[in-house]
Amino acid sequence: MLSFSELEFTCEQEHIEIVPKISLGRVYLISGVVGPFEPGVPTKVPLWLALNLRQREKCRIVPPTWLTADKLEEIKQRESENPLFQQMPSPYYRELSQFLLTHTSMDIPNADQISILLKDIWDVRMAKLRSSITAFFRSDEAHAKVDNLTVFEMNTVRDMLTKALEIRFQMRCSEKNKSL
Repeated sequence: MLSFSELEFTCEQEHIEIVPKISLGRVYLISGVVGPFEPGVPTKVPLWLALNLRQREKCRIVPPTWLTADKLEEIKQRESENPLFQQMPSPYYRELSQFLLTHTSMDIPNADQISILLKDIWDVRMAKLRSSITAFFRSDEAHAKVDNLTVFEMNTVRDMLTKALEIRFQMRCSEKNKSL
């Protein structure tokens, strides 16, 4: 199981578009090559590098196309109307948006509204997850399939769900032993 710090670290490896304010050749990283960098010419770099360059005022971070109030409103509506989990725009949508809103909110139009919409989407998805878990335990099934959960969402319930399944298994074993 990954800790939340490890999830954030993994998210920082995601590539995001920046518009450099500097000229620089290719940069060779362990994870691959980025660049070359030309002022005003968009390029993709890992999030950690984008944040570092942004902090030093060497670039402008271009928010992902889904990180707008309109797109998030669509996602929220689709998620609310459908009983199944909908595919999110990024497997790290929550962590990525948190990084960007924390470090570059002044570059994101309607940042406050976006933050509220992200919280609403999270609440809808967590409510679905809780009801899915409840339905699973009431069904007396041995396994369940849940599509389109993000790593962060799975990590949120993993400990609780693992312990609950273990207790359920122990109870079933003790019931079988009593009947013998």
